[in-house]
Amino acid sequence: MTATSERSVPKPTFTDAEAGAKVFPDSTARQYNYFTPAKRKQSHYEDVTVEVQPDPRHYLSQGWLYAFADGQGGYPLEWTALKAWGSDRPLPERGPGSGGKGYDWPAHGWHEFRDPNEEWELTLYRYNANVVRQLNQNVDAARQAKAFEQWNRNWVDFVAKHVGAWMHVDHGLGLYLFANANRRAPTNMHNNAISVNSMHRIRAAQDLALYNLTLTEEIEGFDGTAHLSTWNEDPAWQGVRETAEQLTGIWDWAEAIFAANVVFEPLVGELFRSNLVQQAAPANGDFVTPTLIGAEEFDFSERDLRYTKPLFHLLINDKEFADHNKALLQKWLEDWVPRCIAAARALQPLWSQPDAKPIRFEDGLDRVKSRFAGILSELGLKAPEELGQ
Repeated sequence: MTATSERSVPKPTFTDAEAGAKVFPDSTARQYNYFTPAKRKQSHYEDVTVEVQPDPRHYLSQGWLYAFADGQGGYPLEWTALKAWGSDRPLPERGPGSGGKGYDWPAHGWHEFRDPNEEWELTLYRYNANVVRQLNQNVDAARQAKAFEQWNRNWVDFVAKHVGAWMHVDHGLGLYLFANANRRAPTNMHNNAISVNSMHRIRAAQDLALYNLTLTEEIEGFDGTAHLSTWNEDPAWQGVRETAEQLTGIWDWAEAIFAANVVFEPLVGELFRSNLVQQAAPANGDFVTPTLIGAEEFDFSERDLRYTKPLFHLLINDKEFADHNKALLQKWLEDWVPRCIAAARALQPLWSQPDAKPIRFEDGLDRVKSRFAGILSELGLKAPEELGQ
């Protein structure tokens, strides 16, 4: 055997980068310390969320790296008429060697918001996966037990037309209101909460669409396309349709969230879901539809509304712009409450269609009005006179 001589090639030389070689007091720390946590100890949610979205008022020393066609860069605070303390401060002057000098943390009041649900990527996947898994199991169990055969004939028609029509509300608001507001909000704490809200609505629309396909296969004569003509032509739905389309056209991201979660959902969404479908379904032999509608109701009442209230509570009690914000929110109430009440009243004919009737329409409307007034009371806002319509 012949010996192989070692090849003559340059050998790599490893050196420490200047910044990486330095040792700081917290070099071995496993948590960030560039922000003040909401509680004594920062949470994992804060570590992965707080100031992930940059802010030139704090440490983005070179200013925005990109801009829109009109010259606006990044996430302008002017994308909502509401203000948080420090919003009117000018951007720090930048120059050679300016580093990250800006304002002390937080740079302005928008950064104070924390989502009580502590939503981020992992929690979104876990939650929605659990919901979809449970709904699929419920539908599969109902199919095996021939539960759909127990439905009243009028209820089959009701689900095809009216429960199916609600998927258009979920799809429209999820894709065109909440997803749009997510891009416009000024901090990642807002973005995460709003984008999860968007996914809740889109998932709910998908749940209803897949349910509609299942019922088309399982129930003879079930019209899987009836929801289209109902949404487009049924007079009872035109108020909801008009209001939902108006909501998707709101330019101000904060007004969109406020109008949808504080006004539309309590007055229209909960009226239809909790005071009609949930009430009427069991008496008409249907124990499956309430599981889908109930999942969406939980999304809103226990998660989406849960982040919405502290978001606006901070602004209503802002140390610099409280009066400005409160006056503006009251104006938004005056704009949107009459529209939502009119849309809710237009739905009244639906209460007479099932064979087994739910609670009276007026009783259901009184319930959601009371619930809505309670939300306003928590926020420190006044119920507008139009609520009495």
